[in-house]
Amino acid sequence: MNAAGLRARLLAWYDGQARDLAWRVGPTDGRAGVRQDPYRVWLSEVMLQQTTVPHATPYFLKFIARWPTVTALAAEQDVEVMAAWAGLGYYARARNLLACARAVAADHGGVFPDTEEALRGLPGLGPYTAAAVAAIAFDRPTNVVDGNVERVMSRLFAVETPLPHAKPELKRLAEALVRDDRPGDWAQALMDLGATICKPKSPLCDRCPVSADCAALATGAPETYPRKTAKAVRPHRHGVAYVLTRGDQVALVLRPPKGLLGGMLALPTSDWRSAPHADAEARAEAPAEADWRDVGEVEHGFTHFTLTLKLLRAEGDAEGVIWSPRRDLDGLPSVFLKAARAALNSLL
Repeated sequence: MNAAGLRARLLAWYDGQARDLAWRVGPTDGRAGVRQDPYRVWLSEVMLQQTTVPHATPYFLKFIARWPTVTALAAEQDVEVMAAWAGLGYYARARNLLACARAVAADHGGVFPDTEEALRGLPGLGPYTAAAVAAIAFDRPTNVVDGNVERVMSRLFAVETPLPHAKPELKRLAEALVRDDRPGDWAQALMDLGATICKPKSPLCDRCPVSADCAALATGAPETYPRKTAKAVRPHRHGVAYVLTRGDQVALVLRPPKGLLGGMLALPTSDWRSAPHADAEARAEAPAEADWRDVGEVEHGFTHFTLTLKLLRAEGDAEGVIWSPRRDLDGLPSVFLKAARAALNSLL
């Protein structure tokens, strides 16, 4: 493989086909001297972890409108940021987001460090995010490897080792193509190629600028790369969600700061476990004495397990809860919003 030729073809393709993303300074503007905003780059990269561009974009625009600088975000209350994050999932990212923003504001004068090593010193910035911000925001020659880049490398080199075991090999292959010339554009070109051409199930090889270099295409079955090990079956858990209303208000609680959905507003729930709760047991764990009615159940999938929530609804009062108008429930994490909507649409 001629690395110089491959790079030239891919960068030329990127110059003409770069995606128009809300957080991106495109190659044309970049050549005109427009600089990337490290805050926007960092915020987008955190949001895009485990999230698609179409899903993340409205959240990004909402955050930028409300908190246009890292200093503004750092000064916000935790509960406000967590509520704005609701629906993006992986809520530990929101906690890390605030911790990082506050570290940049307090320890770096509101200015992001401009090297990969220094960025790694910020809370919540792992190897990928630090490399991405260093390359895209500061044009540092770092090795930026996300799922899209892994797929491109696995096909270019027809890597037979299945994921996740192939990750170190794919990272080494990607690193061998990094140069000092246009490292930010190179990182984004690889990402765009994986997102728009080298797709997981139906790669558009006839449109690929580097198809002549692709060993997987030469096998006749590029869609079979990257090789993957069989996924383990996710365990299933059961719980009870309590929807207590007081007129037009719904009782919520603040979950503990650590753990799944930590620090988020939520419906009161029982513990989540492998076996369903008996009716008497479910009512015994309710947040208040009331005439609890069974109004069905909802299913929800998390990364590592699936969940069935039995729904109990009642009208009444309780101590130690946070009363929220029904119209303001959209900020709940999706599992609790789903449960609240299902229960509130039922008949008592």
